[in-house]
Amino acid sequence: MKGLNELGKYSTLLYQALRSSTEIKTYRKNLVSELVKVGVDSLGIIMLTGVFTGAVLTIQTAYQLQLSFIPISTIGSIVSESILIELAAVISSLVLAGKVGARIATELGSMKVSEQIDALESMGFNSVSFLVVPRVLAGLMMFPVLYVVASVFGIGGGLIAGMLTGVIPASEFIKGAQLYFEPWIVLFGFVKSIVFGFVITSVACYKGYYTSGGAEGVGKSTTQATVLGCMYVLLADFLLATLLL
Repeated sequence: MKGLNELGKYSTLLYQALRSSTEIKTYRKNLVSELVKVGVDSLGIIMLTGVFTGAVLTIQTAYQLQLSFIPISTIGSIVSESILIELAAVISSLVLAGKVGARIATELGSMKVSEQIDALESMGFNSVSFLVVPRVLAGLMMFPVLYVVASVFGIGGGLIAGMLTGVIPASEFIKGAQLYFEPWIVLFGFVKSIVFGFVITSVACYKGYYTSGGAEGVGKSTTQATVLGCMYVLLADFLLATLLL
């Protein structure tokens, strides 16, 4: 029963957010601020995550393919496709669940327990439109951008790691990356990043918006938002792979 109650409250919040999405004047300034917080402020950690993901994947792939009859350019193919179709979206989203999701849950939870959300409602503000909608929209808009950044730095990190360790020349890496590249792989990555952005931000908003229990409740909501965000990202990844591949 508790699970059904939680699902009902989550669905109700999403429905209210959808209805409030037309009130652009209410959340316009907050949306710009959230775009910066979700996107610009996350560039550093996404770049770092992408570089090391690509570097480690290149070295491990080279280790696994130590066979003379396999072209060395295969390393570039495996690394680039793995990053574009899976790792750039998933690993970046897991990192962002801890950074973006936790921040959103903490902000809204603090506002809830200090009765700031109730104060907004008493002043005639639509709190869902003012607080929830811009955060979810920022996730939908910026996660695909961060996916592109993670992909570029992931493939670049793999190429540089291959050169520095001597496992594969840059020309062979690029040749392999181009050999089996198909545009639908990038499209699939975009779809995944949009879904992951929605999942992480909406779950974080829900946990923060319905926080109770003072400072302890805020900490619990933040933890739950992060853990559930990661779990649902992995579940969504499995469902999308099953349905679209």
